[in-house]
Amino acid sequence: MKEILAEIITIGDEILFGHITDTNSQWISDELSKAGVRIIQKTSVGDDARRIREALSEAEQRVQIILITGGLGPTNDDITKKTLAGYFNSPLILNKQALEDVTAFFKKKGKELSDLNKTQALLPEACIYIRNEMGTAPGMWFDKKDKVIVSMPGVPFEMKAMTTGRIIPMLKEKFNPAFIVHKEVKTVGIGESYLSEKIKDWEEKLPSYIKLAYLPSYGEVKLRLTASGKDQVRLKKEIEEQINLLQKIAGNYIYGYDQDTLPKVVGEMLREQKITIATAESCTGGLISYFITSIPGSSDYFHGGLVAYSNEIKQNILGVKPETLNQFGAVSEETVKEMAEGAKTKFHTGIGLASSGIAGPGGGTSEKPVGTVWLALADNKKTIAKKLSLGNDREINMRLAAVAVLNLLRETLTEKS
Repeated sequence: MKEILAEIITIGDEILFGHITDTNSQWISDELSKAGVRIIQKTSVGDDARRIREALSEAEQRVQIILITGGLGPTNDDITKKTLAGYFNSPLILNKQALEDVTAFFKKKGKELSDLNKTQALLPEACIYIRNEMGTAPGMWFDKKDKVIVSMPGVPFEMKAMTTGRIIPMLKEKFNPAFIVHKEVKTVGIGESYLSEKIKDWEEKLPSYIKLAYLPSYGEVKLRLTASGKDQVRLKKEIEEQINLLQKIAGNYIYGYDQDTLPKVVGEMLREQKITIATAESCTGGLISYFITSIPGSSDYFHGGLVAYSNEIKQNILGVKPETLNQFGAVSEETVKEMAEGAKTKFHTGIGLASSGIAGPGGGTSEKPVGTVWLALADNKKTIAKKLSLGNDREINMRLAAVAVLNLLRETLTEKS
């Protein structure tokens, strides 16, 4: 079974200068993957005809499908159409259908069609015209032996409508690609290398048509399984069977799949068990509360939070004992436990969460170096604490600590259920 490969070429100085973010490539990759086409390279090129031709020539050596976005406007800096005409040695001619469409577009807007906008209907003779339902920049499809080069507008909503409505159906008809099925397994509380070692035997036994990728982020590792073949139903069934085997090995670390996020999963558990929570944060500065409240409907279980940065606030509002702070310090197991208990009492909730640490880059000592973080959870039965030894980057430490608190909550709720 031959794999259908594609490359995306984005055109425009504004992308290379960083003036705009290329969101098109990510979206196209996702849509093409659903259609069974694998993107193997993305290339960004400025508004330079020679470099565009070079990028096209190199891409032709790698893939069957080349998708180009950008540079199709009517102004002088939009050179994609002229460059493609030269590349295919095909003169620009007036395309009657394109002219009718651009005329109708401006008429619908109640505007006069200018001479400049009429040039949008000039297309390379060798191309198949692809109608733009959302704008005036035409799409162009070029057949070159067993390869296809498609040029699309760079405006995202125009490109998306053209891709889903016309280009993907045309690609499917021409190439009849195999199905590509993805499944993401979300894990937390275990590092990439430890996870890899733990599931090594399972990974080695995966069928040849199922590929595994590790995608680490702050405190989490996503496992992406990708299967390709002609029978979509069988592929999905096989992936589910493999995930069932994975559950037996690493189930304690798996919190969700695909679009699941840790705050979403934890929120669903809290709602299901009818448990409310509150937070008392020091080193995380409100990030735990932010993650929790990023989920719609979080008011069902989240009562509130307090950023208790100073010892006075820890003592006077949360009820941390003066002797605890004097003897053990703000960054300690004893203090963070009392913070969690104080949050639970102050906000009248079933669970209190707390964080206290040295986020950095300064403030550390030999006993408590930068990256020392204590986390705690208090419920009606017990108060537990966990120590993290992180690095020197402040933002990373804050994010890792917030994720670790949510995972501590997840583990507790799992026990309760």
